Amino acid sequence: MNCPVCNSNNSKVLDSRLSGEGFSIRRRRECQKCNFRFSTLEETEILDLVVIKRDGRRESYNRDKLIRGLRIPLEKRPYLEEDFQGLVRQIERDIQKKAGPEITSKQLGEIVIKRLKAFDEVAYIRYASVYRSFKDVKTFQKELNRLIKKKK
Repeated sequence: MNCPVCNSNNSKVLDSRLSGEGFSIRRRRECQKCNFRFSTLEETEILDLVVIKRDGRRESYNRDKLIRGLRIPLEKRPYLEEDFQGLVRQIERDIQKKAGPEITSKQLGEIVIKRLKAFDEVAYIRYASVYRSFKDVKTFQKELNRLIKKKK
């Protein structure tokens, strides 16, 4: 790990702690050259997973694409970044449980929708309206009514 001050790649780990529900490790480091202390974060990464799109195309799983797709319905919604990162980890954990080397975009979307519903209902409705291609206001209203009934 390169030092952010002097760019030396010689640092020692002073402390390691689990974070993010045990799926990441936060390390406190010290540069051996300039003695600057800094932290790094190691997270598990989904590798070699192929997403099969609706039109049959295949593309590698991309965590950044998932994050961008979640930020859109959460725009202007109150949430903590730490909670958002937890949501991403939950989704990725569900993907790893469900998937072998491939997952369909439909399966992926259903995982996202399930987790988003528990995270923020307004964001869930926003995401569902696009993902499930709500045709009109009646379709939108039906989904809202289902959400309200489950609350009671």
